[in-house]
Amino acid sequence: MTIRDDHSLAADLATEAGERLLRIRERTGFGDSSALRAEGDRASHVFLMESLARLRPSDSVLSEEATREERLDPRRLGASRVWIVDPLDGTREFAEEGRADWAVHVALWEGGRLSAGAVALPAQGRTLTTAQPPEPPSHDGGRFRIAVSRTRPPEFVQKLAYLVGADLVPIGSAGAKISAVLTGEVEAYVHAGGQYEWDSAAPVAVAQAAGVHASRIDGSELTYNQADPSLPDILVSLPELATSLLSGIRDLHR
Repeated sequence: MTIRDDHSLAADLATEAGERLLRIRERTGFGDSSALRAEGDRASHVFLMESLARLRPSDSVLSEEATREERLDPRRLGASRVWIVDPLDGTREFAEEGRADWAVHVALWEGGRLSAGAVALPAQGRTLTTAQPPEPPSHDGGRFRIAVSRTRPPEFVQKLAYLVGADLVPIGSAGAKISAVLTGEVEAYVHAGGQYEWDSAAPVAVAQAAGVHASRIDGSELTYNQADPSLPDILVSLPELATSLLSGIRDLHR
């Protein structure tokens, strides 16, 4: 693995972890979904942690698969550089044959901002990265599409879609949903009701580099590397739709 800069490192690690996950899927099969999910989570976490320890030994890491003690390590909160990773975003979809809406997230929080990131979509054969952020399509007016959870779409998003004239599109992992905004499969992603920093850090890094709107659903800034890694809601959309979506959300929460 050739390391040129943090952007390349994020892309290389996410891509390699994704390729390893594809091999695990092929080797293990889909007969025991619990075992497949557990093996995928474990193997990808170990690879990312070992790689970052070797290639960026002075940096801190926050991973979904870390222990509670590791997440609460005070050194992370005081660190100037923290990698935020989700070794397997969308374990449910990973363990379902034929599904491609799962991802690997690798992001760097540096100096109070997301400075680099990559989202690998292994089953789709692509990695979105801050090194070369995609150019999102523009919206030409009329109805648009909002990505929502396959299994737990927030009730208010259904009301929001009616209010702003949008259709709901169920997609698996958070990374796959935000990536769908960047690739033109949908125009927005709205979620409330529970997420963590690792669910959105990498895709938000790419979205921001691409010039896409990303915020909390009240319009406030998304911040990372907090003592409590809960980050329960998010709005990602094409910039020209952000104002109407934020206005609609405010109307529904009055």
